[in-house]
Amino acid sequence: MPSTTATIPTAHASRYLQQLCKHWAHKLEVNFTAERGVVTFPEGTVATMEAGPDGLAVRIEAPDAQTLEQMKGVVSRHLDRFAFREAPLPFDWQAA
Repeated sequence: MPSTTATIPTAHASRYLQQLCKHWAHKLEVNFTAERGVVTFPEGTVATMEAGPDGLAVRIEAPDAQTLEQMKGVVSRHLDRFAFREAPLPFDWQAA
């Protein structure tokens, strides 16, 4: 299963993680705390986020490369929306 990771520098990682998880919880399977969130999408893609003092670590696992590319955009756009005061956030996706 292809996967990618990125660490987004921000002092508000926990806030963004919780906002994003609450937003997606209306339609998706979501489990989260202030420090860690896991979102499961219908096609089997899983996004895992971990909030630290200096940034938000994101890992996306998808069933194929095309879905992985799409989900990088979905996660980036949603995080930028919640972090509008800091947007655009720098996403440096790395193959995991």
